[in-house]
Amino acid sequence: MDWESGRRSDNVEDRRGLGRPVAIGGGATLILLLLGLLFGVDPSQLLQLLGGQTSSAPGAAQSTAPVQGSPGEERQKDFVSAILASTEDTWPPILAAQGVRYVPPRLVLFRGGVESACGFAESASGPFYCPLDQKVFLDLAFFDELARRFGAPGDFAQAYVVAHEIGHHVQKTLGIFDKTDALRRRGDRTLSNQISVLQELQADCFAGVWANQANRRRPMLQPGDLEEGLRAAAAVGDDTIQKRARGYVVPESFTHGSAQQRTTWFRRGFDSGQLAACDTFAAR
Repeated sequence: MDWESGRRSDNVEDRRGLGRPVAIGGGATLILLLLGLLFGVDPSQLLQLLGGQTSSAPGAAQSTAPVQGSPGEERQKDFVSAILASTEDTWPPILAAQGVRYVPPRLVLFRGGVESACGFAESASGPFYCPLDQKVFLDLAFFDELARRFGAPGDFAQAYVVAHEIGHHVQKTLGIFDKTDALRRRGDRTLSNQISVLQELQADCFAGVWANQANRRRPMLQPGDLEEGLRAAAAVGDDTIQKRARGYVVPESFTHGSAQQRTTWFRRGFDSGQLAACDTFAAR
């Protein structure tokens, strides 16, 4: 995949140098001040000692430690920035044809855990999109997991992951998130899971649309790239993950779709390059 020659996005927010969020504001800050006065220690130094831990609470201390990334990780960051920029160049004209203005989301890089408007999440939960703050969250370590644990290596496999999460932002922009939330509130867990599957499959399809249109704008795909993306989509299918973890599959508990469904919808978006091909709700 030829991604090096593309531009880089300004919407990457790097939080890799921040620790796991914990509250050290309010009463805890007052205690630190009293201890500093009692023992003759500058309270700001005490706050700095705890600065590796962050919180969204008012008055919380935050780490300002520089990000320490390996050359390989920094290259992954550069890659993510290039793919994000490609989505920023690709989606505006597609949505403009629908009379919709596309505002690019920010993509947050983190390590271990991260606080979002949707709550705290650990890396184990994988990349995700939060519609409340309209940000994509990604721990770069997931790419290594995708290759080693899920058997889906390759730069286009990684691009598929980013494009899928951006697909959720496209859904938010089109008002789909609001409609699905309203449906979930009226149904039970079974219906909620079904809606979630349709929403995830549509994001897969949108990822395929991006790949098609981006490659038309600036040829970047090389032989084998599409197969990398399809392997990644299959690797994160609910049935694939459940069988690996449990040894058996429970279709009623699916929230993202089976391997076959995910590859089918990603391929449908890629082959058509059209939003109209991605109406998973009507297809159901």
